[in-house]
Amino acid sequence: MSLKTAIEPFITHLRTQRQLSEHTCLNYQRDLEHLAKFAESRQIADWQAITPKILRYWVANSHQNGLSGKSIQRMLSAVRTFYRLGLREGQFTQNPANSVTAPKTARKLPKAPDVDQTQQILDQSPQDEFEVRDLAMLELIYSSGLRLAELLSVKLYDIDFRAGMMTVTGKGKKTRMIPVGEKAHQAIEKWLVIREAFAKPGDMTLFISHKGTPLTSRAVQLRMARWGNLHATQHLHPHMLRHSFATHLLESSHDLRAVQELLGHSDIATTQIYTHLDFQHLADVYDKAHPRAKKK
Repeated sequence: MSLKTAIEPFITHLRTQRQLSEHTCLNYQRDLEHLAKFAESRQIADWQAITPKILRYWVANSHQNGLSGKSIQRMLSAVRTFYRLGLREGQFTQNPANSVTAPKTARKLPKAPDVDQTQQILDQSPQDEFEVRDLAMLELIYSSGLRLAELLSVKLYDIDFRAGMMTVTGKGKKTRMIPVGEKAHQAIEKWLVIREAFAKPGDMTLFISHKGTPLTSRAVQLRMARWGNLHATQHLHPHMLRHSFATHLLESSHDLRAVQELLGHSDIATTQIYTHLDFQHLADVYDKAHPRAKKK
């Protein structure tokens, strides 16, 4: 059986037994065929003969040809899954991909509007009742740094308007208390008046559609893109405002730990990608604050 011939039963297994999507199956097939072609170019005709060293050559070659670390990571995942099934069925004696890692990919900062641009986005007047809702969502994300999933999960009882605080359920179902700004408070109050005409009895979801059903992630993305096109002449998406929240807060407070808590990051390294503080600023902070930095 040739290298490529052995791939088909594996893909069939993914489709029928694991019921993976056709998109995933095609990705796995393409990645394995890519490895098979690479192995054959080096006179390797048996999957069992592929070693961790061969896989590292394949990874290096793929990276040199422009593939990102993320793409290579996906390719290695396909190879590991392929060998894992073969090991279970007694076809292989090792999984060479277990000890091979993909190159690290630099995390890209999402583009965020500056303070003036953000004000321009949020200072527009809603043109209809559902733009009132859209503005309330925009204000709440920027006010409190919500993820899209967190925005969609907000219930009426989660917000304490008197205290100006909100309970948010984030990743891993962890809850945190975060402030709600006055502008967001005002925008939500206006939406609540309109919401009553569409809400179904007993439904406590804050942001709903014209049918009274909870909004989907895609619906929110489309509405925010529409707002950006109509009112800001730029593409707008939920994470952009979350990023603006973090960036603007860091620029004014320089308190990375506090922003970490507000964003709900378990690792402060995740929060650090939101910083736009340049080296000169860090050097200035060091010179002013460190007891050993100042000249006597």
